[in-house]
Amino acid sequence: MLRRSAVTAGFALALALMATPAIAQTGPGGETAAPTAFAQAQTQAAAAAQPSPALIEGMKRDLGITAEQATTRLINEAAAAKVGPAIREQLAAGFAGAWVTGPTSTFVVATSDSTKITSILRAGAEARLVKHSLATLDAAVAKLDAAVADAPKSVPSWYVDLQSNSVVVLAADPAAAEAFVGASGADRSLIRVETSAEQPRPFYDVRGGDAYYIGSGSRCSVGFSVTRGTQGGFATAGHCGNAGSTTRGSNQVAQGTFQASSFPGNDYAWVAVNANWTPTGVVNGYSNGIVQVGGSADAAVGSSVCRAGSTTGWHCGAIQARNASVTYPEGTITGLIRTSVCAEPGDSGGSLVSGSQAQGVTSGGSGNCTSGGTTYFQPINEILQAYGLTLVTGGTTPPPTGGCTGYQNTYTGSLTSNQSTYATSSTGYSAASGVHRVCLDGPTGTDFDIYLQKLSGSTWTNVASGTSAGADEAFTYTGTAGTYRVRVHAYSGSGSFRLGLTRP
Repeated sequence: MLRRSAVTAGFALALALMATPAIAQTGPGGETAAPTAFAQAQTQAAAAAQPSPALIEGMKRDLGITAEQATTRLINEAAAAKVGPAIREQLAAGFAGAWVTGPTSTFVVATSDSTKITSILRAGAEARLVKHSLATLDAAVAKLDAAVADAPKSVPSWYVDLQSNSVVVLAADPAAAEAFVGASGADRSLIRVETSAEQPRPFYDVRGGDAYYIGSGSRCSVGFSVTRGTQGGFATAGHCGNAGSTTRGSNQVAQGTFQASSFPGNDYAWVAVNANWTPTGVVNGYSNGIVQVGGSADAAVGSSVCRAGSTTGWHCGAIQARNASVTYPEGTITGLIRTSVCAEPGDSGGSLVSGSQAQGVTSGGSGNCTSGGTTYFQPINEILQAYGLTLVTGGTTPPPTGGCTGYQNTYTGSLTSNQSTYATSSTGYSAASGVHRVCLDGPTGTDFDIYLQKLSGSTWTNVASGTSAGADEAFTYTGTAGTYRVRVHAYSGSGSFRLGLTRP
């Protein structure tokens, strides 16, 4: 690992100050250096962050951290998700993975090209020089995947371990694993065989998130609400049902029909619901409350995640690997998210989130929530892409054309990059129970976001948001009576905006 002195110390200080604005640094000649890309993303994430109590309490309990550390983790993980793709593109073939680590999620980027170290440091990440690129390690996983027919039952999983810069093969019988690796043609020097007692299995006849029933009575759980054109529905695990299978909701009312399903190989499916059901962009956090879904940005390896399941409720852990393969009795599933979150039968198909970002649906795993365990998740973005689905976020609907006209109230204003304002005044407005409709028409070429906040005691809490990468946003939110306000934030770019609001 590359040793660092002043640069590392400066970065550690930036993490310690996590929620403070990015401050320009002064160089040895007195010149002012611009904040790094990661520091800017931290500042933007801190400005937008209002994590739900469900996330904080779950992370405190399951990760053994303080509320302050949990908030810091969420800010740094959001910043890592924002700048990670650009760093990967810049490193090109030299990219060897990126992850977050430690109680406050320090952002680390690895490279196999020593000439790229400076680029990583300038972006504000901690650099690590390794031997193998991620493409090389992924190629080894692909070799193992291609030989899946020859994988013994004693080899339940294999995945890229970014931190050790190797491919880990888990096995109850190491000798059998060695034979499997040798026959696959994968480069043995890239692979580390580890003894494991894992016996992964799909969670059949179970509920996770909100329960639903398939056919004559088997149960699974809603993953995330989705739409396809004008049709609403939800994503779930593929092993829960086949195309054409009918479903009933947790209240036993006729709900929908499986439109497509893939298992094994993949573990995903989607169900189209009938007119009695309305998809909403939230996750049932059980005793921890309702969690809003703000998008589906992939969290970095090491990021904290939480899962909803009706058997064990709300539990949290961390992402251990992406693109993991796991073998169940029914066959091998590839491209999964491996996590330290516990789960038990009854949690299958349920929602995995990192902050407000959807990550995947529960596939299967080993262990339990008493002694701990490992759980695998089918990535939500793969499901969306496979079936042409759109994730429902906080009741989000596509921004209407015409500059947000036809709303009960209209507000105008202007913002510079990373600035916020309250379009309806910072003291808010009184509303009865019902539906809030909010629309933002932002400047072309910018990234403007909106947040609907509700007053609880003396604290304002985000209850819905529109945070896409574009200038225009819109959503609906059904809420109880209370005091609300709308915050407009210029994530990037400057200019004038128009906001439409219809309140109950």
